[in-house]
Amino acid sequence: MDLSGSLSASGYRIPQESITADRAVQRVQQELGQDITPALNLAGFATTSMEPEAEALMMGHMTKNITHVEAYPAANAIERRCINMIARLFHAPLDSNDAPAVGVSSLGSSEAIMLSVLAAKYRWRIAREAADKSASRPNMVLGAAVHVCWKKAAVYFDIEPRYCASTVQQTMDPHEAVSLVDENTILVCAIMGTTYLGNYEDVELLNDLLLERNARLGLDVAIHVDAAAGGFVVPFTRPELRWDFRLPAVCSINVSGHKCTLTYAAVGWGIWRSRQYLPEQLLFYFDYCGSQQMSFTLNFSKSSAHVLGQYYQLLTHRIGMEGYRTIMNRLTTVADSLGKAIVAIGSGSRFLLLSKTGGDGLPIVVWRLKHQESYDEHDISRELRIRGLFVPAYSMTTKTGQIKLLRIVVRTDLSSTTQQNFLSDLQEVVQEFDSRSTNYKA
Repeated sequence: MDLSGSLSASGYRIPQESITADRAVQRVQQELGQDITPALNLAGFATTSMEPEAEALMMGHMTKNITHVEAYPAANAIERRCINMIARLFHAPLDSNDAPAVGVSSLGSSEAIMLSVLAAKYRWRIAREAADKSASRPNMVLGAAVHVCWKKAAVYFDIEPRYCASTVQQTMDPHEAVSLVDENTILVCAIMGTTYLGNYEDVELLNDLLLERNARLGLDVAIHVDAAAGGFVVPFTRPELRWDFRLPAVCSINVSGHKCTLTYAAVGWGIWRSRQYLPEQLLFYFDYCGSQQMSFTLNFSKSSAHVLGQYYQLLTHRIGMEGYRTIMNRLTTVADSLGKAIVAIGSGSRFLLLSKTGGDGLPIVVWRLKHQESYDEHDISRELRIRGLFVPAYSMTTKTGQIKLLRIVVRTDLSSTTQQNFLSDLQEVVQEFDSRSTNYKA
């Protein structure tokens, strides 16, 4: 077979002829040639670097299907340890040091969110039916900055999404959110680390207002905290913030294992306050490969590799609590430094910083052009892409219209060399655009 040709006429059919392993690898590598180097993808939250020891551990156990409890009891025990470690980090109200927490591992935060929405819907429906009331029109209250998986959950599970007004910082207005709550509300979502700006929503104020409305109207609506990005940042950079199970209205939390929890994609975690928030009707008991099991997932089979990678990070990576604290504060410092350097380009006349500093938001840098130019943020993004750096440009809707912005996610593999190259390239791109504009006017 000619390696320079396509696998088939369309490329969408399994080829008739087999090839050697070496040629297959060459073929795949050729087809991946246009992909950017992960470390130069400054757009993504997903972890792109782990220690060689962690990678070896994960690869060594990739073939273990963690669903097969009878065959792999140790891997399942490690999964439970991870759930308990994370639940305690989020201050789950457990009766004793060895009390089991309620939670699941998932294929990323999106699955954990779906499961949390299902649990809230069933809990609401059971209560409505017990009171002989209609359970036909569930709704959930969301901020405008929610991840697309929340919109999917609304459609997939037939739930009315009620979007509340956002503040200038694109976070939920707690007063507006609570005003939308009624007897058909299954939950209110709060975000710790919004996608565009990396902001933390005021969960404590939301909790207080919701408890008051519940008491006044005889409701029992709870809060789910989407901590996909911020769940492993806030406890170490802003430990005084009350956003988790310390607040009585918080019933469930999701966190991504492959973002600031520092494990390769895809792994996530869903944690519930207690078993009462996880209706029995959603738990499936069955016999699988010789053992009785209980399951609450959307998928079934999955490798143990990512759970073990998460466990490694929780234990070591020079991590543990102190290690995560050091890493998250270092990422915050790097983000602050990059933001200051970006704003300084053009003697401070070019860019406006939108992201928060000093640990008040995620370790990301978000900025936009101060004034209307002959070029925009998307032009800058394209030029940086040509130079080998993927820095995305977004259009974000605000109360006054749409604004364009650029964003960098500061990850552990963002080296000082890459930072300097990025700043140098950004400055050169701006100078080139300014030069073109001057020549055009002339």
